[in-house]
Amino acid sequence: MTLLLTRSDIVGLLDVPAVLRTMRAGFGAIQEVEPQRIRTDLAGPGTATALLPGSIPGIPAYTVKVNAKFPAATPALRGVVCLHDLTDGTLLAVLDSATITAWRTGLAAALATDVLAAPGARTLGVIGTGAQAAMVVRGLTSLRPIEQLVGYDVDRPRAQDFLAAQGIAGSVADGPSDVAARAEIVALATWSREPLLTAADVRPGRHFTTLGADEPGKVELGADLLGGARVVVDDARLAVAMGAVGNVGLGAGAIAATLGEVLTGARAGRQSAGQVTVYAPVGLPWQDLAISWPVYQAARATGVGRTIDFLS
Repeated sequence: MTLLLTRSDIVGLLDVPAVLRTMRAGFGAIQEVEPQRIRTDLAGPGTATALLPGSIPGIPAYTVKVNAKFPAATPALRGVVCLHDLTDGTLLAVLDSATITAWRTGLAAALATDVLAAPGARTLGVIGTGAQAAMVVRGLTSLRPIEQLVGYDVDRPRAQDFLAAQGIAGSVADGPSDVAARAEIVALATWSREPLLTAADVRPGRHFTTLGADEPGKVELGADLLGGARVVVDDARLAVAMGAVGNVGLGAGAIAATLGEVLTGARAGRQSAGQVTVYAPVGLPWQDLAISWPVYQAARATGVGRTIDFLS
């Protein structure tokens, strides 16, 4: 039998601290299979993306995710995550990919942001106040105290509603550069195709996490900003092929480390209080498993979800 888990099922079962622990372990593990992120344009306004295989040493399952991305739709991302038994391929569960993707991206970003940002940084700026940004706030506030929140969105009422929902003292900024001027940590989660921030917007000691540059053509941080910062990525090959680094014409030389190398001590993260750091992920298949596996276990334990026999 295959378990079907909807958005509300996943949110109700999600244990943020447990997922962050699994994320940390996943980044520190040696991935035996090279991750595949396959993307193609469609005849219409969207794209199709598949991520596989999602595996973490010690977890007896793997994931395959298939997404459709349509920027004008709500939600913009739709699809499924298939959770399979690692020993015989049994389809254990099918989960809503929009929810899995938002949470795993947000929590992985929160973990990296906490690791790389200055220890005393307490002001968080958010550029693009959608669901993805909310996940980053949720994850980061579980890792360090955030005392002030600054938000900007092209839709100002949306930014106001976002700030009101976070439970943190906050204010709406006039633009991306205003966010960078007022916040010690800046998270960007947009669909931008041109830089929102450049080197001129940077102050010493700031940290930037860019979540919108996850496929060819998408850009949030300028080449001059990235070139002058200590850049950490989740996967160096993909960051150059379709991420924030390659999208602005930079190569592997612009990358200082992967987050896994930082977490295991193989390479340094932030090296000084005044250094500017950037986390620029593309998103990896194993991160889907880091959410899907604990959610599946919780669903089995509590009886949440519906079952179907695809082989009947």
